[in-house]
Amino acid sequence: MSFSKEKEDSSFTFQSFFQETKEQPLFNQRPAPSVGAQRMDKRVDEEPAAGDKPLWQRLPAWVPIVCWIGTSSFVILQNKHILSDLGFHHPVALTTIHLLFQTVATRILRKYTGMVDKAKELEATGKMNRDVFFRKIVPVGLLFSASLVLSNWVYLRLTVSFIQMIKAFTPVSVLLVSAAFKLKELNQKIMAIVACISLGVAIASYGEVEFELLGFLVQALAIGIESCRLVLVQILLQGFGLDPISSLYYMAPVCLAVNSVILLPVEGFQVFSNAIEQVGLFTLFGNACMTFALNLSSVWLIGKASGLVLTLAGVLKDILLIAGSFFILGSSITTIQIFGYIIALAGLVAFKMQ
Repeated sequence: MSFSKEKEDSSFTFQSFFQETKEQPLFNQRPAPSVGAQRMDKRVDEEPAAGDKPLWQRLPAWVPIVCWIGTSSFVILQNKHILSDLGFHHPVALTTIHLLFQTVATRILRKYTGMVDKAKELEATGKMNRDVFFRKIVPVGLLFSASLVLSNWVYLRLTVSFIQMIKAFTPVSVLLVSAAFKLKELNQKIMAIVACISLGVAIASYGEVEFELLGFLVQALAIGIESCRLVLVQILLQGFGLDPISSLYYMAPVCLAVNSVILLPVEGFQVFSNAIEQVGLFTLFGNACMTFALNLSSVWLIGKASGLVLTLAGVLKDILLIAGSFFILGSSITTIQIFGYIIALAGLVAFKMQ
């Protein structure tokens, strides 16, 4: 091989770093023959008729939409209740509890169900190995952990209604991050829509009675980190075809390890005993179950509906959350905020339909 060829192979780019490697040792050093993959191929060949499918696969699309909106709204309101109303001001600990539950739950699902068969297939064929895990899964897990912790911390500073208004900027942030990595191209129409959404969020922020600069900046940082994570996940899914549950199977333990490292100097492990006293074991367990149910419902919804339906369901969820925080939690919402949020939503719908 020539020197120029070696120099070309050794050059680093963002995309080449996340490309699949070849001929790597198998993940967990498993042998190449894949009994699990053969079983899955057999199941594909013996695809059951529509009437023989499980009930959850035969239900209409509006059922997973309702489940996703319900679980997502409940988790947001419950996290706000735990972190703010019950006085448990430890977002890292709460997120760690969620991740511990999800790590255990995904491994139970892998052993007793077929919901994590994609992970089995990747490991059996050698596509998922230690090198790929550390180069692709770990970076996404680090961003995921930071996003979860910051998003929960914001509930201590801002109202639920205002947080949902700020999150209307998330698709714009994802677009800008994708453009920065040259995965998307910007044009005048898209930039006009971005300006519309940005203007709406700015107006909603101006009308917020309980506005706090630190909380706003942390929420903006969380959106930026989450956008970077989503871009990396897009690259990851394109290379492997990972479904959300299989992704969670790999990422949850990474996030759990990161949170455990952060937890010791920031909050300390004694907060878990405080959590049982202040929140209660039953409430903590129910909250962890609901966060995992949210992940399951999102998998169900993605499989049954299109991306546009998911976006519109998210818009409806945000509206219900804003209304619920006003009527249930007593959050203050001004006319200026409503006007700004309507502008942002109009831009968001235009962005998804263009």
